[in-house]
Amino acid sequence: MELESKYELVLNEAAGSRTIKTLDPAASPFKLVVDPVMRQRLRQALFDLIDHHDGSLANYFTEGKLSLDSYKEYIELFARSLRETMESREGVAYLLKASGVDVPLDEINLQPEWRWR
Repeated sequence: MELESKYELVLNEAAGSRTIKTLDPAASPFKLVVDPVMRQRLRQALFDLIDHHDGSLANYFTEGKLSLDSYKEYIELFARSLRETMESREGVAYLLKASGVDVPLDEINLQPEWRWR
């Protein structure tokens, strides 16, 4: 199934620059602007979290504390470890703090609603 694009990048010949041309006049690509610095901090925090979980699992295995039968099982345990961290207030607080947002643990919503428009 091919998705229909609402926008296309076009060359503005007069200015010599690229602009976004809206295919749907009612649509706007600028309804929400997310701070690129915050996004980079979040991305780095996720990479650090992944590296930490990977390193911890590898250490448990090399120390003989964890038994693994396959790469499949390792990936399943890795995913479980990340999921359990992200389902906790502490895990979300880590991402918030790394992104520059300081929120008390009791104010973290673990079940935010999707508000599609």
